[in-house]
Amino acid sequence: MRILMKIELPVEAANAAAKKGMLGSTIQSILEEQKPEAAYFTEMNGRRCGIIVVNLDDASKIPALAEPWFLAFNANIELGPAMIPADLAKAGADIERIAKKFA
Repeated sequence: MRILMKIELPVEAANAAAKKGMLGSTIQSILEEQKPEAAYFTEMNGRRCGIIVVNLDDASKIPALAEPWFLAFNANIELGPAMIPADLAKAGADIERIAKKFA
C-alpha cells in the first residue's frame, strides 16, 4: 500500500543539525534506507517539511519509517494511505454503490 508521510522538523532540532553540517546528510541517509517512491521538501507551519511517498506491505513496518525521523530530528509525523489515479478508478464501483446507499 502506498503511504504518504508528512514529516515536520522542529526548527530547533533542524537548525542544530544544519549548524553541525548534518541536516542534508542525515535526511539523505534516512531516504537511502527508506527508498521512497517520491520525496519533496518544503515549508509548512513555519517548519522544514518533507512529503514522502513509500510503499508499505505490512503495518509492522511503520516504526521503521517513523523512528529515524523521530530519533534524528524529534519530528512530527503524519501517515496516511494514498492512491494513484489507477487506484481511484478501481474504487469507482464501490464509491458508486456507497453513494447510492447513503446519499
